[in-house]
Amino acid sequence: MFRRRESVPFAFTTEADTFRSNVAPPPRERSTAGQIAGRWLLGLTMVAGIAGAVVLGMPALSQDGSPAQTQHSVASDGR
Repeated sequence: MFRRRESVPFAFTTEADTFRSNVAPPPRERSTAGQIAGRWLLGLTMVAGIAGAVVLGMPALSQDGSPAQTQHSVASDGR
């Protein structure tokens, strides 16, 4: 198998952990009232959608104890 003859410098990985920059990032822009209202509206819409899906899906998930009438095929009556 082919081996590399030159050494691979892995010292940069330990130096990257200790490196500190003296440049501060720019301050974050403040959100406008419209952006905050839009985030709240989106969150409320998502919560309402999940709650509505649970409410509408509950009848489909419920188990009936015993059905009142057993369903059978009409095609099997003539046999």
